[in-house]
Amino acid sequence: MNLVVDTSVWSLVLRRQRVDAENPFVRAFHAHVNAGHGLFLAGPVLQELLDGVRSEQQVSRLLAALDAFPLVPLTRQTFVLAARMRTDCRRKGVQAGSVDFLIAAACVEAGFPLLTADEDFARIARCTDLILARVQVD
Repeated sequence: MNLVVDTSVWSLVLRRQRVDAENPFVRAFHAHVNAGHGLFLAGPVLQELLDGVRSEQQVSRLLAALDAFPLVPLTRQTFVLAARMRTDCRRKGVQAGSVDFLIAAACVEAGFPLLTADEDFARIARCTDLILARVQVD
């Protein structure tokens, strides 16, 4: 099964001094990797991961770690879908940022679930076609 991994999970896996192997999102990430599932990045996730990185060495390390994961394509229709999803959600009282809707739209278009620890996506999923990857929380 292919899925897109959100910034919140990549951060838990790659940007921490010490990775908490017992975190349910880290466990889910590793389970998907070990099962040989396709993991994808959305361009905005890549940008968020690189934003604020202080040293070129850290940037190089992150880029090397993420190089194996292909980008999910973003087209004109992806941006249109993101805007429509955001409008539909606002009508239902759900607020989230434009970037979150762009990530959600990319997942919907590709037909891939999203692995995320960000609750904004749970709200988006309740009023759109976004599918979230299941995570076993103890």
